[in-house]
Amino acid sequence: MKLHEKYIKRCIELAKNGLGTTYPNPMVGSVIVYEDQIIGEGWHKKAGEPHAEVNAINAVKDKSLLKKATIYVSLEPCSHFGKTPPCCDLIIKNNIPNVVVGTVDPNIKVAGNGIKKLIEAGATVTVGVLESECYELNKRFFTFHEKKRPYIILKWAETKDGFIAPHPTLRETENDKEKKPFWITNSYSRQLVHKWRTEEQGILVGTQTAIDDNPKLDARDWFGNNPVRLVIDQNNRIPKDHNLFNNQVKTILFSKSKTTLEKENTIFEVIDFELNIAEQITTILYQHQIQSVIIEGGRQTLQTFIDANLWDEARIFIGTASFKEGTKAPILTRKNIEKHPVYTDELLILRNYD
Repeated sequence: MKLHEKYIKRCIELAKNGLGTTYPNPMVGSVIVYEDQIIGEGWHKKAGEPHAEVNAINAVKDKSLLKKATIYVSLEPCSHFGKTPPCCDLIIKNNIPNVVVGTVDPNIKVAGNGIKKLIEAGATVTVGVLESECYELNKRFFTFHEKKRPYIILKWAETKDGFIAPHPTLRETENDKEKKPFWITNSYSRQLVHKWRTEEQGILVGTQTAIDDNPKLDARDWFGNNPVRLVIDQNNRIPKDHNLFNNQVKTILFSKSKTTLEKENTIFEVIDFELNIAEQITTILYQHQIQSVIIEGGRQTLQTFIDANLWDEARIFIGTASFKEGTKAPILTRKNIEKHPVYTDELLILRNYD
């Protein structure tokens, strides 16, 4: 089993190369081993392109070795026709006798059918190697399919005295009344946030954050895809000349009534603000096939999801500044904390699952 773990670990390493680019597909890595030597490896790079197993098989120079080899894959090989043919069929066609799988695929189109098909074709299949690590790799994909909602990350920065925004008088003094963010963290932390944005499918903010900061909510300081912008705007108060309406990135606004401003890249979703707001938003995001979302503020929006217990991970930066007064950080029980230094800042990571 230790040998199996060694190669599944390599599958996970390969799979991580696809973070942020495989949606709506999961991240998958695969290696092919003959006589304790890797003879081919690959990962899934983008939806619509070849899957990990295909790339691994194609990387093998001497195809005659396949019928004596073992293929390792972090997630169960698919058994259905999507944008690409089933990987199971390719494994069977190449007479690969041994298949080692990290974890079963929760997608109803696969869900054990791939394993069943391989066994029926005569392959020896081992399942559940480094299962929890493989689950963690695709926590977004698994949450989406099992809980019917996106994987939710809360993110905020707070001062060392526990504020996430200054008192308006301090904001006006420092920023000369211009609508832009008031930075608590250093430039390294801010760049890290832009990297995170490329890894998630959506980014959510509330009305006041959108009005006060006039954010672009893009990933301009990192290479990668921009997330879908998600904005709560109950009474359509955000000025139409704000960056969120620049039509450059798909934007979904949640309000209590539609406006006439419907643009090509702007969608309005009506929700009932008297009911559970967080639950309605996650249901709509599931319908839009958004598998993950990072919530970046403001306090009320973050607290809404905390109070509804609709969050999976929290990433909290602690800066070096003190405000003495202003908007207090959201209230969240801080337990099982991971701490990471980011130059002068401290990053806390909390998980709402085992």
